[in-house]
Amino acid sequence: MSGRAHVELRGISKRFGGVRALSDVDLTIERQSIHALVGENGAGKSTLGKILAGVHRPDAGELIVDGRGVAYRSPRDALLDGITIITQEPTLVPHRSVLENVFLGVESGIAGVVDERATARRFAKLVADTGIELAPRRPAHSLRVADQQKVEILRAIVRNAKLIVMDEPTSALTLDESERLFDLIRRLRDLGTTIVYVSHFLAEVLGLADTVTVLRDGRVVRTAPAAEESPRRLVSAMLGRSVELTFPDKEPPPADAPVVLSVRGLSRPPAVHEVSFEIRAGEILGLAGLIGSGRSEVARAVFGADRPTAGVVEVAGKPLRARVPRHAIRRGVAMLPEDRKTQGLLMLRSILDNVTLPHLDDVTRAGVVDVLAERREGGELVRSLDVRASSPKAAVTTLSGGNQQKVLFARWLFRTPKVFIADEPTRGVDVGAKLAIYELIHGLARQGIGVLLISSEHEEVLGLAHRVLVMRAGRIVAELEGDAMSEDAVLHAAFATERVA
Repeated sequence: MSGRAHVELRGISKRFGGVRALSDVDLTIERQSIHALVGENGAGKSTLGKILAGVHRPDAGELIVDGRGVAYRSPRDALLDGITIITQEPTLVPHRSVLENVFLGVESGIAGVVDERATARRFAKLVADTGIELAPRRPAHSLRVADQQKVEILRAIVRNAKLIVMDEPTSALTLDESERLFDLIRRLRDLGTTIVYVSHFLAEVLGLADTVTVLRDGRVVRTAPAAEESPRRLVSAMLGRSVELTFPDKEPPPADAPVVLSVRGLSRPPAVHEVSFEIRAGEILGLAGLIGSGRSEVARAVFGADRPTAGVVEVAGKPLRARVPRHAIRRGVAMLPEDRKTQGLLMLRSILDNVTLPHLDDVTRAGVVDVLAERREGGELVRSLDVRASSPKAAVTTLSGGNQQKVLFARWLFRTPKVFIADEPTRGVDVGAKLAIYELIHGLARQGIGVLLISSEHEEVLGLAHRVLVMRAGRIVAELEGDAMSEDAVLHAAFATERVA
């Protein structure tokens, strides 16, 4: 680290309607460092990053960049000072190539005519300098999320970005992809770039960052060298109290509990091949495996989001022939999807609209929504799940990730389901929201609901589930329960390696 201030925030405050996002924030970010921001959802991390990048304007306070006060009106203004942001969802032009997205607006050319050869040479030099290998002519929409983020990074470098805000960059990446991204971030720092890194993953923050700032309720709790912190200390600072990262006590279902979901020979090549399992009332069945192993595809096939080519699905002993999710919902199957923003929520609609959407028949009279009934039933559920918002009529897009996830839970608890499928239920949420979601999942099982839990976090699957199935290449390759349930056993099954006694 250089020890020189790249950016200073003095007394920065920001409100969105009645919600206070930041309050009197003082913070110094040193040049050529990796400075992490951690905190619960709604603590103000992303808002602070967006103020740095000109996406939001502060209501009060002063932003100082390179020793001078600035007042950015747009991200373009910030980019003129070498500051940009890479958000959780890449913002590429989907049907343009990698090369076109990287150089969009800064192409090589004369008199408005693009010099394609010169631009291609610049791209080749950029790849050589950064070590980021991407096919220049490949359309952006065909790239994995990890590669889309690489395009965003190249785009920032081309525009001479000296400070890059990265907001939850690993939320959709595999472990291997994350490690490669960390190597690139360190390389950028060593070349002189300042990185502001926003993440919920405390272990990766401590392994990557030079400095960590903890935010709580829009205020800075403390800033310290990462070497002086630990996950436990960070969690205590984030929540304002000491907390154990533990799971609720497991309550096994009764031995005579009926089977609520039976899946036999389910196939949908190339992702799923002859998958069979059962879930009993009150049981949490974990589905583990590597990304791409077919876990989510199994869930989507059961729920009717994808059509299987073979197999039988039964709910409470009766065949389920779900051609669309609506058929599964009517039979008492609910699903929390992997990506809440693109597959689960209507982000610009209100909390109540999102909760009651699949249940309009229950809150309509003669084809007209009974607003009072909707507010009464939906509002009570929102309050019981502690969805923190200015009101049930607030747009979902104004909520933190953890509260958005609770809205999805509220939707499927509006009418008690027989089977609850939870695909990555804690992705992109902080430790406090995770604990609340763990309690919700165990609460469902206590009500006699069968739960299918899918998670990339092996600790989470093992901590919550009564049994665990491990998938590899579209097939179930192991069933673990009791003392056989361990992360070691999951990994060996997922990677098809021999365990050493």
